[in-house]
Amino acid sequence: MGTNTSPRGRRIGGLYFSGTELRDLLVAWLALGVAFTLFFVGGIAGFDRLLAAGVVLPVAVGLSTAGVAFLLHEVAHKVVAVHYGQVAEFRADTGMLFLAVMSSLLGFIFAAPGAVHHRGRVTPGEHGRIALAGPAVNLLLMLLFAPVLLAGLTAGNGIVTLVGERGIAINVFLAAFNLVPYGPLDGKTVMNWSRGVWAASFAVSAVLAVVLVFGYGLGFGGPF
Repeated sequence: MGTNTSPRGRRIGGLYFSGTELRDLLVAWLALGVAFTLFFVGGIAGFDRLLAAGVVLPVAVGLSTAGVAFLLHEVAHKVVAVHYGQVAEFRADTGMLFLAVMSSLLGFIFAAPGAVHHRGRVTPGEHGRIALAGPAVNLLLMLLFAPVLLAGLTAGNGIVTLVGERGIAINVFLAAFNLVPYGPLDGKTVMNWSRGVWAASFAVSAVLAVVLVFGYGLGFGGPF
């Protein structure tokens, strides 16, 4: 993957990212990694577990699971939007990122890091595919974290197992949540394009989320 720089931004793998966009993606990645780390230890009540683990390792797990899940979700929207000839850039919502961190301190989390804003003319089908790209990437990441979980279980490595579990749990939850057909969420745009595509994608992600996250509590084990 080639990378070229310019005073205004950076071109990565054929996509141009402005300096502001790269900064916003970095801020969102860091904030969400920290927020989910705090959420999984139970907020303020779990600070002792966080400190006992040395802080750095738990945050690294958060960045490599929740942070990556959100980051690639947004980049997927951008990739498909650019494919359809759009000018597309991610913009972080600093207020919502602050809310994510603050809510995680209380033991729950509400995360809406921002959005990819795109402009240009698109058909309803193209708009729907742009919206579907984010949840679709989360489902793909869920599958990619499965071998990580298997490797951790096989080797008896608790940290690798935890990364696999949280990678699966967070991605399947994000896919299901973003496909809810409400407000600015992706699901509303997908449904407006094709009710069949929306129903199939939402059903798969929702069932997986209910079974794996709420049924088996996947991702909530481990030392932190």
